[in-house]
Amino acid sequence: MISMTDGFQNLVANLGTARDKASASGYVLEALDVQALEAAYRSAPVARKIIDMPAEDSFREWREWHADAKQISAIEAEEARLNVKGMMIKARKSARLHGGAAVYIGMDDSDPTKPLNPAAVKKGGLKYLTVLSRYELTEGDVQRDPRESGYGLPQVYTMSAGDATTVDIHPSRLVVFRGKETPSTTIGADSWGDSALAGTLETILRLDSTLANVASLVFEAKIDVIKIKDFTQGLREGGASYEKLMLRRFGLAATAKGINGALLLDAEEDYSQKSASFATLPDIMDRFAQMCAAAAGIPVTLLFGLSPGGLNATGESDTRGYYDRIKASQSLEVTPAMSVLDECLIYSALGKRPSEIFYDWRSLWQVSAKERADIGDKIASAFEKIHRMDILPPEAIGNAVVNALTEAGVAPGFEADVAKFYVGEDDEGDENSDGLTNTADTSPRTLYVHRKVQNGEDIIAWAKAQGFKTTLPSDDLHVTIAFSRQAVDWMEMGESWQPKIEVPEGGARILDQFGEAKVLLFNSSELSWRHEEMKRNGATWDHPEYQPHITISYDPDNPDISKIEPYTGKIDLGPEIFAEVKDDWQSGIKES
Repeated sequence: MISMTDGFQNLVANLGTARDKASASGYVLEALDVQALEAAYRSAPVARKIIDMPAEDSFREWREWHADAKQISAIEAEEARLNVKGMMIKARKSARLHGGAAVYIGMDDSDPTKPLNPAAVKKGGLKYLTVLSRYELTEGDVQRDPRESGYGLPQVYTMSAGDATTVDIHPSRLVVFRGKETPSTTIGADSWGDSALAGTLETILRLDSTLANVASLVFEAKIDVIKIKDFTQGLREGGASYEKLMLRRFGLAATAKGINGALLLDAEEDYSQKSASFATLPDIMDRFAQMCAAAAGIPVTLLFGLSPGGLNATGESDTRGYYDRIKASQSLEVTPAMSVLDECLIYSALGKRPSEIFYDWRSLWQVSAKERADIGDKIASAFEKIHRMDILPPEAIGNAVVNALTEAGVAPGFEADVAKFYVGEDDEGDENSDGLTNTADTSPRTLYVHRKVQNGEDIIAWAKAQGFKTTLPSDDLHVTIAFSRQAVDWMEMGESWQPKIEVPEGGARILDQFGEAKVLLFNSSELSWRHEEMKRNGATWDHPEYQPHITISYDPDNPDISKIEPYTGKIDLGPEIFAEVKDDWQSGIKES
Protein backbone atom coordinates (compact mmCIF):
# COMPACT_ATOMS: atom_id res chain seq x y z
CA MET A 1 0.00 0.00 0.00
CA ILE A 2 1.34 3.44 -0.95
CA SER A 3 0.69 6.21 1.58
CA MET A 4 -0.20 9.48 -0.14
CA THR A 5 0.39 12.47 2.19
CA ASP A 6 1.14 16.15 2.00
CA GLY A 7 4.95 16.45 2.23
CA PHE A 8 4.99 19.78 4.11
CA GLN A 9 6.47 19.66 7.62
CA ASN A 10 7.87 22.19 10.05
CA LEU A 11 9.68 20.56 12.96
CA VAL A 12 10.08 23.85 14.81
CA ALA A 13 6.38 24.73 14.68
CA ASN A 14 5.35 21.02 14.85
CA LEU A 15 3.29 21.43 11.67
CA GLY A 16 2.69 18.16 9.85
CA THR A 17 4.13 16.12 12.73
CA ALA A 18 2.53 13.94 15.38
CA ARG A 19 2.73 16.90 17.80
CA ASP A 20 0.64 19.10 15.51
CA LYS A 21 -2.57 20.01 17.36
CA ALA A 22 -4.54 19.64 14.15
CA SER A 23 -3.42 16.02 13.78
CA ALA A 24 -6.01 14.99 16.37
CA SER A 25 -8.84 16.69 14.45
CA GLY A 26 -11.33 14.63 12.49
CA TYR A 27 -14.97 14.32 11.53
CA VAL A 28 -17.25 12.12 13.60
CA LEU A 29 -20.78 11.13 12.62
CA GLU A 30 -22.97 11.86 15.60
CA ALA A 31 -26.28 10.01 15.46
CA LEU A 32 -29.23 12.18 16.55
CA ASP A 33 -32.12 10.32 18.13
CA VAL A 34 -35.71 11.44 17.77
CA GLN A 35 -35.80 12.97 21.27
CA ALA A 36 -32.82 15.22 20.51
CA LEU A 37 -34.29 16.32 17.18
CA GLU A 38 -37.70 17.11 18.64
CA ALA A 39 -36.15 18.90 21.62
CA ALA A 40 -34.19 21.15 19.25
CA TYR A 41 -37.27 21.73 17.09
CA ARG A 42 -39.47 22.68 20.06
CA SER A 43 -36.96 24.77 22.01
CA ALA A 44 -34.69 26.41 19.39
CA PRO A 45 -36.47 28.95 17.15
CA VAL A 46 -33.72 28.78 14.52
CA ALA A 47 -33.94 24.97 14.31
CA ARG A 48 -37.72 25.21 13.96
CA LYS A 49 -37.42 27.72 11.15
CA ILE A 50 -34.82 25.59 9.32
CA ILE A 51 -37.33 22.74 9.33
CA ASP A 52 -40.53 24.68 8.64
CA MET A 53 -39.45 27.36 6.18
CA PRO A 54 -38.42 25.23 3.12
CA ALA A 55 -41.35 22.86 3.74
CA GLU A 56 -43.86 25.70 3.80
CA ASP A 57 -42.23 27.48 0.85
CA SER A 58 -42.43 24.30 -1.25
CA PHE A 59 -46.24 24.49 -1.12
CA ARG A 60 -46.90 28.12 -0.15
CA GLU A 61 -48.02 29.36 -3.56
CA TRP A 62 -49.28 25.85 -4.44
CA ARG A 63 -49.80 24.97 -8.09
CA GLU A 64 -51.78 26.03 -11.15
CA TRP A 65 -53.78 23.47 -13.11
CA HIS A 66 -54.08 23.78 -16.89
CA ALA A 67 -57.47 22.57 -18.10
CA ASP A 68 -60.86 24.06 -18.83
CA ALA A 69 -62.56 26.09 -16.11
CA LYS A 70 -64.97 23.37 -14.95
CA GLN A 71 -62.23 20.76 -14.70
CA ILE A 72 -59.98 23.11 -12.73
CA SER A 73 -62.82 23.92 -10.34
CA ALA A 74 -63.53 20.22 -9.77
CA ILE A 75 -59.86 19.37 -9.14
CA GLU A 76 -59.33 22.30 -6.78
CA ALA A 77 -62.51 21.39 -4.89
CA GLU A 78 -61.16 17.86 -4.46
CA GLU A 79 -57.85 19.25 -3.21
CA ALA A 80 -59.69 21.40 -0.68
CA ARG A 81 -61.90 18.49 0.47
CA LEU A 82 -58.88 16.30 1.16
CA ASN A 83 -56.71 19.20 2.45
CA VAL A 84 -53.95 18.08 0.10
CA LYS A 85 -51.88 21.22 0.60
CA GLY A 86 -52.03 21.01 4.40
CA MET A 87 -51.17 17.30 4.40
CA MET A 88 -48.18 17.83 2.10
CA ILE A 89 -46.81 20.63 4.30
CA LYS A 90 -47.21 18.49 7.42
CA ALA A 91 -45.52 15.49 5.79
CA ARG A 92 -42.71 17.62 4.37
CA LYS A 93 -41.99 19.11 7.80
CA SER A 94 -41.89 15.66 9.37
CA ALA A 95 -39.58 14.43 6.61
CA ARG A 96 -37.18 17.31 7.16
CA LEU A 97 -37.19 16.85 10.93
CA HIS A 98 -37.11 13.06 11.21
CA GLY A 99 -35.43 12.18 7.90
CA GLY A 100 -38.55 10.86 6.22
CA ALA A 101 -42.35 10.72 6.23
CA ALA A 102 -45.19 9.46 4.07
CA VAL A 103 -48.82 10.22 3.27
CA TYR A 104 -51.16 7.22 3.03
CA ILE A 105 -53.67 7.43 0.16
CA GLY A 106 -56.99 6.18 1.52
CA MET A 107 -59.21 4.51 -1.10
CA ASP A 108 -62.44 2.50 -1.27
CA ASP A 109 -60.65 -0.81 -1.82
CA SER A 110 -59.85 -2.91 1.21
CA ASP A 111 -56.48 -4.44 0.28
CA PRO A 112 -53.61 -2.00 0.86
CA THR A 113 -51.03 -4.64 -0.11
CA LYS A 114 -52.02 -4.42 -3.79
CA PRO A 115 -50.55 -1.79 -6.14
CA LEU A 116 -52.72 1.29 -6.50
CA ASN A 117 -54.12 1.72 -10.01
CA PRO A 118 -55.25 5.35 -10.48
CA ALA A 119 -57.31 4.42 -13.55
CA ALA A 120 -59.54 2.26 -11.31
CA VAL A 121 -60.42 5.23 -9.07
CA LYS A 122 -64.04 6.29 -9.50
CA LYS A 123 -65.37 9.79 -9.06
CA GLY A 124 -65.14 10.62 -5.37
CA GLY A 125 -63.17 7.41 -4.77
CA LEU A 126 -60.28 9.17 -3.03
CA LYS A 127 -61.45 9.13 0.59
CA TYR A 128 -58.74 10.56 2.87
CA LEU A 129 -55.05 11.27 3.35
CA THR A 130 -53.08 10.34 6.48
CA VAL A 131 -49.61 11.62 7.38
CA LEU A 132 -47.27 8.96 8.80
CA SER A 133 -43.87 9.53 10.38
CA ARG A 134 -41.00 7.29 9.35
CA TYR A 135 -41.13 5.83 12.86
CA GLU A 136 -44.66 4.58 12.24
CA LEU A 137 -43.57 2.59 9.18
CA THR A 138 -41.26 -0.41 9.03
CA GLU A 139 -39.46 -1.12 5.78
CA GLY A 140 -39.94 -4.60 4.32
CA ASP A 141 -37.92 -6.52 1.74
CA VAL A 142 -35.84 -4.34 -0.54
CA GLN A 143 -35.92 -4.55 -4.34
CA ARG A 144 -32.48 -5.94 -5.21
CA ASP A 145 -32.99 -6.53 -8.94
CA PRO A 146 -31.54 -3.53 -10.81
CA ARG A 147 -33.70 -4.39 -13.81
CA GLU A 148 -36.86 -3.61 -11.88
CA SER A 149 -38.23 -0.21 -10.89
CA GLY A 150 -37.68 0.87 -7.31
CA TYR A 151 -34.23 -0.71 -7.07
CA GLY A 152 -32.82 -0.29 -3.57
CA LEU A 153 -36.21 0.71 -2.11
CA PRO A 154 -38.64 -1.30 0.04
CA GLN A 155 -41.20 -3.43 -1.77
CA VAL A 156 -43.60 -3.14 1.15
CA TYR A 157 -44.05 -1.06 4.30
CA THR A 158 -45.55 -2.34 7.55
CA MET A 159 -47.57 -0.18 9.93
CA SER A 160 -48.91 -0.96 13.40
CA ALA A 161 -52.71 -0.68 13.49
CA GLY A 162 -52.76 0.11 17.21
CA ASP A 163 -54.53 -3.08 18.29
CA ALA A 164 -51.48 -5.37 18.32
CA THR A 165 -51.95 -6.04 14.60
CA THR A 166 -49.90 -4.87 11.64
CA VAL A 167 -50.88 -3.75 8.16
CA ASP A 168 -48.74 -4.21 5.04
CA ILE A 169 -48.84 -1.27 2.61
CA HIS A 170 -47.73 -1.30 -1.02
CA PRO A 171 -45.35 1.63 -1.81
CA SER A 172 -47.66 2.91 -4.55
CA ARG A 173 -50.21 3.79 -1.85
CA LEU A 174 -47.79 6.16 -0.15
CA VAL A 175 -46.52 9.62 -1.02
CA VAL A 176 -43.01 9.15 0.33
CA PHE A 177 -40.86 12.15 1.25
CA ARG A 178 -37.28 11.25 2.15
CA GLY A 179 -34.75 13.23 4.18
CA LYS A 180 -31.32 14.39 3.13
CA GLU A 181 -29.71 11.74 0.96
CA THR A 182 -27.07 9.65 2.71
CA PRO A 183 -24.02 8.28 0.85
CA SER A 184 -24.78 4.67 1.78
CA THR A 185 -23.31 2.05 -0.55
CA THR A 186 -25.16 -0.85 1.06
CA ILE A 187 -28.30 -1.92 -0.77
CA GLY A 188 -31.04 -2.50 1.75
CA ALA A 189 -29.75 0.03 4.27
CA ASP A 190 -32.17 2.55 5.73
CA SER A 191 -33.65 4.30 2.68
CA TRP A 192 -35.25 7.23 4.49
CA GLY A 193 -32.38 9.71 4.85
CA ASP A 194 -31.02 12.19 7.39
CA SER A 195 -32.77 14.99 9.21
CA ALA A 196 -32.26 18.50 7.83
CA LEU A 197 -30.72 19.30 11.25
CA ALA A 198 -27.95 16.73 10.76
CA GLY A 199 -24.70 18.66 10.38
CA THR A 200 -26.51 21.86 11.35
CA LEU A 201 -27.46 21.30 14.97
CA GLU A 202 -23.96 21.94 16.32
CA THR A 203 -23.82 25.27 14.49
CA ILE A 204 -27.24 26.21 15.93
CA LEU A 205 -26.03 25.27 19.40
CA ARG A 206 -22.98 27.53 19.04
CA LEU A 207 -25.20 30.41 17.95
CA ASP A 208 -27.58 29.94 20.89
CA SER A 209 -24.66 29.63 23.33
CA THR A 210 -23.14 32.84 22.02
CA LEU A 211 -26.43 34.71 22.36
CA ALA A 212 -26.88 33.38 25.90
CA ASN A 213 -23.41 34.56 26.89
CA VAL A 214 -24.06 37.99 25.40
CA ALA A 215 -27.37 38.21 27.28
CA SER A 216 -25.57 37.30 30.53
CA LEU A 217 -22.92 39.92 29.83
CA VAL A 218 -25.59 42.63 29.65
CA PHE A 219 -26.19 42.27 33.40
CA GLU A 220 -22.52 43.07 33.99
CA ALA A 221 -22.35 45.96 31.55
CA LYS A 222 -21.50 48.38 34.43
CA ILE A 223 -20.01 47.39 37.79
CA ASP A 224 -19.37 49.77 40.70
CA VAL A 225 -15.97 49.19 42.35
CA ILE A 226 -15.39 50.65 45.87
CA LYS A 227 -12.06 50.18 47.63
CA ILE A 228 -12.30 50.18 51.46
CA LYS A 229 -9.25 50.48 53.71
CA ASP A 230 -8.60 47.32 55.77
CA PHE A 231 -11.76 45.67 54.35
CA THR A 232 -10.39 42.13 54.56
CA GLN A 233 -9.09 42.67 58.12
CA GLY A 234 -12.47 44.07 59.20
CA LEU A 235 -14.26 40.98 57.87
CA ARG A 236 -11.79 38.74 59.68
CA GLU A 237 -11.95 40.56 63.02
CA GLY A 238 -15.46 42.00 62.99
CA GLY A 239 -17.21 38.90 61.68
CA ALA A 240 -20.93 39.03 61.01
CA SER A 241 -21.44 42.39 62.69
CA TYR A 242 -18.83 44.00 60.40
CA GLU A 243 -20.42 42.40 57.31
CA LYS A 244 -23.86 43.62 58.36
CA LEU A 245 -22.48 47.09 58.97
CA MET A 246 -20.84 47.21 55.51
CA LEU A 247 -24.01 46.06 53.73
CA ARG A 248 -26.07 48.63 55.58
CA ARG A 249 -23.53 51.36 54.95
CA PHE A 250 -23.34 50.87 51.16
CA GLY A 251 -27.04 50.16 50.92
CA LEU A 252 -27.63 53.65 52.23
CA ALA A 253 -24.99 55.00 49.83
CA ALA A 254 -26.69 53.33 46.86
CA THR A 255 -30.06 54.70 48.00
CA ALA A 256 -28.68 58.18 48.29
CA LYS A 257 -27.12 57.90 44.87
CA GLY A 258 -30.40 56.69 43.38
CA ILE A 259 -32.44 59.51 44.96
CA ASN A 260 -30.31 62.60 44.51
CA GLY A 261 -27.37 61.38 42.42
CA ALA A 262 -24.90 62.01 45.26
CA LEU A 263 -22.61 59.28 46.58
CA LEU A 264 -21.35 59.66 50.13
CA LEU A 265 -17.98 57.99 50.81
CA ASP A 266 -15.28 58.14 53.44
CA ALA A 267 -12.27 60.18 52.45
CA GLU A 268 -10.12 57.04 52.46
CA GLU A 269 -12.56 55.05 50.29
CA ASP A 270 -11.96 54.86 46.55
CA TYR A 271 -14.89 54.60 44.07
CA SER A 272 -14.71 53.68 40.36
CA GLN A 273 -16.84 52.04 37.62
CA LYS A 274 -15.90 49.32 35.14
CA SER A 275 -17.93 49.03 31.91
CA ALA A 276 -17.94 46.06 29.50
CA SER A 277 -17.32 46.80 25.82
CA PHE A 278 -19.95 45.58 23.37
CA ALA A 279 -18.30 47.04 20.27
CA THR A 280 -17.34 43.75 18.60
CA LEU A 281 -20.20 41.59 19.85
CA PRO A 282 -22.58 42.36 16.94
CA ASP A 283 -19.91 41.24 14.46
CA ILE A 284 -19.39 37.99 16.37
CA MET A 285 -23.12 37.29 16.52
CA ASP A 286 -23.47 38.07 12.80
CA ARG A 287 -20.70 35.59 11.94
CA PHE A 288 -22.38 32.83 13.88
CA ALA A 289 -25.71 33.69 12.23
CA GLN A 290 -24.08 33.54 8.78
CA MET A 291 -22.54 30.14 9.54
CA CYS A 292 -25.93 28.89 10.69
CA ALA A 293 -27.67 30.17 7.55
CA ALA A 294 -24.98 28.63 5.33
CA ALA A 295 -25.34 25.26 7.03
CA ALA A 296 -29.13 25.41 6.58
CA GLY A 297 -28.99 26.57 2.95
CA ILE A 298 -31.28 29.53 3.69
CA PRO A 299 -30.26 33.19 3.15
CA VAL A 300 -29.48 34.94 6.43
CA THR A 301 -31.92 37.71 5.48
CA LEU A 302 -34.79 35.19 5.36
CA LEU A 303 -33.72 32.91 8.20
CA PHE A 304 -33.25 35.73 10.71
CA GLY A 305 -35.49 38.39 9.17
CA LEU A 306 -32.58 40.82 8.80
CA SER A 307 -32.29 43.68 6.37
CA PRO A 308 -29.50 43.11 3.82
CA GLY A 309 -26.30 44.97 4.66
CA GLY A 310 -24.20 47.06 2.32
CA LEU A 311 -24.83 50.05 0.11
CA ASN A 312 -27.78 49.53 -2.25
CA ALA A 313 -28.05 45.89 -1.13
CA THR A 314 -31.53 44.36 -1.53
CA GLY A 315 -30.87 40.68 -0.87
CA GLU A 316 -32.73 39.88 -4.11
CA SER A 317 -30.03 37.61 -5.54
CA ASP A 318 -29.87 35.51 -2.35
CA THR A 319 -33.65 35.21 -2.26
CA ARG A 320 -33.84 34.24 -5.92
CA GLY A 321 -31.14 31.61 -5.39
CA TYR A 322 -33.10 30.15 -2.47
CA TYR A 323 -36.33 30.15 -4.52
CA ASP A 324 -34.50 28.39 -7.36
CA ARG A 325 -33.47 25.62 -4.95
CA ILE A 326 -37.09 25.30 -3.80
CA LYS A 327 -38.15 25.09 -7.45
CA ALA A 328 -35.60 22.34 -8.09
CA SER A 329 -36.87 20.46 -5.04
CA GLN A 330 -40.43 20.73 -6.35
CA SER A 331 -39.41 19.31 -9.73
CA LEU A 332 -37.00 16.60 -8.57
CA GLU A 333 -38.56 15.46 -5.29
CA VAL A 334 -42.11 16.67 -4.70
CA THR A 335 -43.61 16.11 -8.17
CA PRO A 336 -42.37 12.49 -8.54
CA ALA A 337 -43.44 11.68 -4.97
CA MET A 338 -46.96 13.02 -5.61
CA SER A 339 -47.38 11.54 -9.10
CA VAL A 340 -49.67 8.64 -8.13
CA LEU A 341 -51.69 10.83 -5.76
CA ASP A 342 -52.14 13.46 -8.50
CA GLU A 343 -53.45 10.87 -10.95
CA CYS A 344 -55.88 9.56 -8.32
CA LEU A 345 -56.91 13.14 -7.58
CA ILE A 346 -57.82 13.79 -11.23
CA TYR A 347 -59.83 10.56 -11.52
CA SER A 348 -61.56 11.24 -8.19
CA ALA A 349 -62.48 14.78 -9.26
CA LEU A 350 -63.55 14.08 -12.86
CA GLY A 351 -64.19 10.35 -13.09
CA LYS A 352 -61.74 10.21 -16.02
CA ARG A 353 -58.24 11.33 -16.94
CA PRO A 354 -58.15 13.81 -19.86
CA SER A 355 -54.63 13.61 -21.31
CA GLU A 356 -54.29 17.38 -21.74
CA ILE A 357 -54.50 18.17 -18.01
CA PHE A 358 -51.27 19.12 -16.25
CA TYR A 359 -50.07 21.64 -13.67
CA ASP A 360 -47.19 24.01 -12.94
CA TRP A 361 -45.82 25.09 -9.58
CA ARG A 362 -46.52 28.76 -9.07
CA SER A 363 -43.52 31.02 -8.73
CA LEU A 364 -42.47 32.00 -5.22
CA TRP A 365 -41.17 35.29 -6.52
CA GLN A 366 -44.15 37.63 -6.65
CA VAL A 367 -44.01 40.42 -9.22
CA SER A 368 -45.45 43.76 -8.15
CA ALA A 369 -48.33 45.38 -10.03
CA LYS A 370 -45.97 48.00 -11.45
CA GLU A 371 -43.47 45.37 -12.66
CA ARG A 372 -46.29 43.35 -14.23
CA ALA A 373 -47.56 46.46 -16.03
CA ASP A 374 -44.04 47.22 -17.32
CA ILE A 375 -43.70 43.66 -18.63
CA GLY A 376 -47.04 43.93 -20.43
CA ASP A 377 -46.01 47.25 -21.97
CA LYS A 378 -42.74 45.81 -23.26
CA ILE A 379 -44.50 42.75 -24.73
CA ALA A 380 -47.06 44.95 -26.48
CA SER A 381 -44.34 47.25 -27.85
CA ALA A 382 -42.29 44.33 -29.18
CA PHE A 383 -45.22 42.75 -31.02
CA GLU A 384 -46.34 46.14 -32.33
CA LYS A 385 -42.94 46.49 -34.04
CA ILE A 386 -43.24 42.98 -35.49
CA HIS A 387 -46.70 43.83 -36.83
CA ARG A 388 -45.38 46.97 -38.53
CA MET A 389 -42.66 44.88 -40.23
CA ASP A 390 -45.48 42.96 -41.99
CA ILE A 391 -43.57 39.66 -42.01
CA LEU A 392 -46.15 37.54 -40.13
CA PRO A 393 -49.93 37.17 -40.53
CA PRO A 394 -52.01 39.04 -37.93
CA GLU A 395 -53.51 35.78 -36.62
CA ALA A 396 -50.06 34.40 -35.74
CA ILE A 397 -49.07 37.63 -34.02
CA GLY A 398 -52.36 37.66 -32.12
CA ASN A 399 -51.85 34.13 -30.81
CA ALA A 400 -48.26 34.93 -29.83
CA VAL A 401 -49.36 38.06 -27.94
CA VAL A 402 -52.00 36.09 -26.03
CA ASN A 403 -49.49 33.39 -25.09
CA ALA A 404 -46.83 35.90 -24.03
CA LEU A 405 -49.22 37.94 -21.87
CA THR A 406 -50.67 34.79 -20.28
CA GLU A 407 -47.30 33.19 -19.51
CA ALA A 408 -45.99 36.46 -18.06
CA GLY A 409 -48.97 36.61 -15.71
CA VAL A 410 -50.04 39.98 -17.10
CA ALA A 411 -53.52 38.85 -18.18
CA PRO A 412 -54.47 35.52 -16.53
CA GLY A 413 -57.44 33.93 -18.26
CA PHE A 414 -56.88 36.05 -21.36
CA GLU A 415 -56.21 32.97 -23.50
CA ALA A 416 -59.54 31.36 -22.65
CA ASP A 417 -61.43 34.62 -23.25
CA VAL A 418 -59.84 35.07 -26.67
CA ALA A 419 -60.64 31.46 -27.58
CA LYS A 420 -64.31 32.04 -26.77
CA PHE A 421 -64.29 35.25 -28.81
CA TYR A 422 -62.87 33.49 -31.87
CA VAL A 423 -64.69 30.19 -31.73
CA GLY A 424 -67.46 30.25 -29.17
CA GLU A 425 -67.93 28.02 -26.11
CA ASP A 426 -69.56 25.16 -28.03
CA ASP A 427 -67.07 25.02 -30.93
CA GLU A 428 -63.97 23.68 -29.15
CA GLY A 429 -61.16 22.99 -31.60
CA ASP A 430 -63.20 23.94 -34.71
CA GLU A 431 -62.72 26.74 -37.18
CA ASN A 432 -65.04 29.71 -36.90
CA SER A 433 -66.56 31.61 -39.76
CA ASP A 434 -63.46 33.81 -40.06
CA GLY A 435 -61.15 30.80 -40.47
CA LEU A 436 -59.41 31.38 -37.11
CA THR A 437 -58.57 28.31 -35.06
CA ASN A 438 -59.18 28.07 -31.32
CA THR A 439 -55.93 28.88 -29.51
CA ALA A 440 -56.72 26.00 -27.13
CA ASP A 441 -55.50 23.69 -29.93
CA THR A 442 -51.94 24.61 -28.96
CA SER A 443 -52.39 23.40 -25.39
CA PRO A 444 -50.08 20.62 -24.10
CA ARG A 445 -51.02 17.05 -24.94
CA THR A 446 -49.56 13.56 -24.72
CA LEU A 447 -46.78 12.79 -27.18
CA TYR A 448 -45.85 9.76 -29.28
CA VAL A 449 -42.93 10.33 -31.71
CA HIS A 450 -41.68 7.63 -34.08
CA ARG A 451 -39.96 7.11 -37.45
CA LYS A 452 -41.20 4.60 -40.04
CA VAL A 453 -38.74 2.02 -41.40
CA GLN A 454 -38.41 2.73 -45.15
CA ASN A 455 -36.79 -0.60 -46.07
CA GLY A 456 -39.11 -2.79 -44.03
CA GLU A 457 -39.26 -5.44 -46.76
CA ASP A 458 -35.55 -6.21 -46.23
CA ILE A 459 -36.10 -6.78 -42.50
CA ILE A 460 -39.23 -8.89 -43.08
CA ALA A 461 -37.33 -11.03 -45.61
CA TRP A 462 -34.56 -11.58 -43.04
CA ALA A 463 -37.14 -12.49 -40.34
CA LYS A 464 -38.92 -15.04 -42.57
CA ALA A 465 -35.57 -16.60 -43.48
CA GLN A 466 -34.80 -16.98 -39.78
CA GLY A 467 -38.00 -18.96 -39.17
CA PHE A 468 -40.48 -16.26 -37.98
CA LYS A 469 -43.95 -17.61 -38.76
CA THR A 470 -45.63 -14.19 -38.54
CA THR A 471 -44.32 -10.63 -38.37
CA LEU A 472 -45.69 -7.14 -38.32
CA PRO A 473 -46.40 -5.78 -41.80
CA SER A 474 -43.42 -4.01 -43.33
CA ASP A 475 -45.22 -0.64 -43.34
CA ASP A 476 -45.85 -0.99 -39.57
CA LEU A 477 -42.17 -1.34 -38.68
CA HIS A 478 -40.99 1.75 -36.83
CA VAL A 479 -38.66 3.10 -34.15
CA THR A 480 -40.21 4.88 -31.15
CA ILE A 481 -38.39 8.02 -29.99
CA ALA A 482 -40.78 9.39 -27.34
CA PHE A 483 -43.87 8.04 -25.57
CA SER A 484 -44.95 10.66 -23.03
CA ARG A 485 -48.17 10.05 -21.14
CA GLN A 486 -47.64 13.43 -19.48
CA ALA A 487 -48.95 16.31 -21.56
CA VAL A 488 -46.24 18.50 -23.08
CA ASP A 489 -46.02 21.44 -25.46
CA TRP A 490 -45.15 19.89 -28.83
CA MET A 491 -43.58 23.15 -29.99
CA GLU A 492 -41.00 22.86 -27.20
CA MET A 493 -39.70 19.50 -28.45
CA GLY A 494 -37.25 20.99 -30.94
CA GLU A 495 -36.36 19.39 -34.28
CA SER A 496 -34.16 16.63 -35.59
CA TRP A 497 -30.77 17.17 -37.19
CA GLN A 498 -31.88 15.43 -40.38
CA PRO A 499 -35.29 14.54 -41.83
CA LYS A 500 -34.22 10.99 -42.67
CA ILE A 501 -31.73 8.68 -40.94
CA GLU A 502 -29.72 5.86 -42.46
CA VAL A 503 -28.27 3.46 -39.91
CA PRO A 504 -25.37 1.79 -41.75
CA GLU A 505 -25.01 -1.96 -41.88
CA GLY A 506 -23.01 -3.72 -39.19
CA GLY A 507 -22.44 -2.49 -35.67
CA ALA A 508 -24.02 -3.82 -32.50
CA ARG A 509 -27.27 -5.68 -33.25
CA ILE A 510 -29.09 -7.83 -30.67
CA LEU A 511 -32.40 -9.68 -30.63
CA ASP A 512 -34.27 -9.29 -27.36
CA GLN A 513 -37.73 -9.76 -25.93
CA PHE A 514 -39.73 -6.92 -24.33
CA GLY A 515 -42.73 -8.59 -22.73
CA GLU A 516 -44.39 -10.45 -25.61
CA ALA A 517 -42.57 -8.47 -28.28
CA LYS A 518 -39.49 -9.76 -30.06
CA VAL A 519 -37.37 -6.75 -31.01
CA LEU A 520 -34.18 -5.88 -32.86
CA LEU A 521 -31.87 -3.61 -30.84
CA PHE A 522 -29.40 -1.27 -32.55
CA ASN A 523 -27.49 1.93 -31.80
CA SER A 524 -28.13 5.43 -33.15
CA SER A 525 -26.68 8.54 -31.52
CA GLU A 526 -29.20 10.72 -33.40
CA LEU A 527 -32.20 8.82 -31.99
CA SER A 528 -30.75 8.75 -28.47
CA TRP A 529 -29.96 12.46 -28.58
CA ARG A 530 -33.50 13.33 -29.75
CA HIS A 531 -35.00 11.15 -27.02
CA GLU A 532 -32.96 12.90 -24.31
CA GLU A 533 -33.73 16.33 -25.78
CA MET A 534 -37.46 15.66 -25.53
CA LYS A 535 -37.08 14.44 -21.94
CA ARG A 536 -35.20 17.62 -21.06
CA ASN A 537 -38.10 19.60 -22.50
CA GLY A 538 -40.68 17.84 -20.33
CA ALA A 539 -41.53 14.53 -22.02
CA THR A 540 -41.71 11.43 -19.83
CA TRP A 541 -40.59 7.84 -20.53
CA ASP A 542 -42.02 4.74 -18.85
CA HIS A 543 -38.73 2.84 -18.74
CA PRO A 544 -35.45 3.41 -16.88
CA GLU A 545 -33.43 3.83 -20.08
CA TYR A 546 -33.84 4.29 -23.82
CA GLN A 547 -32.59 1.82 -26.45
CA PRO A 548 -33.51 2.23 -30.14
CA HIS A 549 -35.29 -0.90 -31.39
CA ILE A 550 -37.68 -2.25 -34.02
CA THR A 551 -40.47 -4.61 -32.97
CA ILE A 552 -40.54 -7.64 -35.30
CA SER A 553 -43.34 -9.82 -33.91
CA TYR A 554 -45.63 -10.54 -30.96
CA ASP A 555 -46.32 -14.19 -31.94
CA PRO A 556 -45.30 -16.51 -29.02
CA ASP A 557 -44.85 -19.42 -31.47
CA ASN A 558 -41.95 -17.75 -33.25
CA PRO A 559 -38.49 -19.36 -32.91
CA ASP A 560 -36.17 -18.95 -29.92
CA ILE A 561 -34.39 -15.62 -30.39
CA SER A 562 -31.18 -17.00 -28.86
CA LYS A 563 -30.79 -19.19 -31.97
CA ILE A 564 -31.37 -16.39 -34.50
CA GLU A 565 -28.68 -14.33 -36.21
CA PRO A 566 -29.62 -10.63 -35.85
CA TYR A 567 -30.32 -8.51 -38.90
CA THR A 568 -27.10 -6.66 -39.85
CA GLY A 569 -28.19 -4.74 -42.94
CA LYS A 570 -28.78 -1.03 -43.18
CA ILE A 571 -31.89 0.54 -41.68
CA ASP A 572 -33.54 3.48 -43.45
CA LEU A 573 -35.76 5.63 -41.25
CA GLY A 574 -38.22 8.25 -42.49
CA PRO A 575 -39.09 11.63 -40.94
CA GLU A 576 -40.35 12.07 -37.38
CA ILE A 577 -44.09 11.61 -36.92
CA PHE A 578 -45.82 13.33 -33.99
CA ALA A 579 -49.05 11.91 -32.57
CA GLU A 580 -50.92 11.64 -29.29
CA VAL A 581 -50.58 8.57 -27.09
CA LYS A 582 -53.28 5.93 -27.59
CA ASP A 583 -53.71 3.59 -24.64
CA ASP A 584 -55.40 0.97 -26.85
CA TRP A 585 -52.61 0.86 -29.45
CA GLN A 586 -52.17 -2.91 -28.97
CA SER A 587 -55.67 -3.57 -30.29
CA GLY A 588 -54.52 -2.47 -33.76
CA ILE A 589 -51.66 -4.99 -34.01
CA LYS A 590 -52.09 -7.45 -36.88
CA GLU A 591 -49.38 -9.81 -38.10
CA SER A 592 -48.96 -11.54 -41.40
